[in-house]
Amino acid sequence: MKCPFCNQDNTRVVDSRPADDNSSIRRRRLCDECGKRFTTYEKVETIPLIVIKKDQNREQYDRRKIESGVLRACYKRPVSAQQINDTIDQIETEIFNREEREIPSSIIGEIVMERLKELDAVAYVRFASVYREFKDVNTFMDELKKILN
Repeated sequence: MKCPFCNQDNTRVVDSRPADDNSSIRRRRLCDECGKRFTTYEKVETIPLIVIKKDQNREQYDRRKIESGVLRACYKRPVSAQQINDTIDQIETEIFNREEREIPSSIIGEIVMERLKELDAVAYVRFASVYREFKDVNTFMDELKKILN
């Protein structure tokens, strides 16, 4: 494992334990060259997941896309980084638990919206407004009424 600070590849594991989600291993590493410590996570390699986009194009699943959408939705909201990480982990777990090789992006979007609804109502509405492509204020109001009921 290369050190993220000095790029040397002589690092060693100083501590290893299950991560909070119990589906990965958290390892504390020490760089023998610069002496800095860093954390890595080891997960079981899964079958590559293909996402079917709205235009029927297919692309490989990319966690960073979910992260960026959730981060944008939670911008300037009272949601901690840990809550955001936990939510993204829950979304990813739900997606991979379906055990499908291909999944429509619409299903991923619905899963993200459900998790955001539990996390923060404003973040949910922000994400839904982009995801559902609200055309006018009435459509937006309909979604708000669903939340309020």
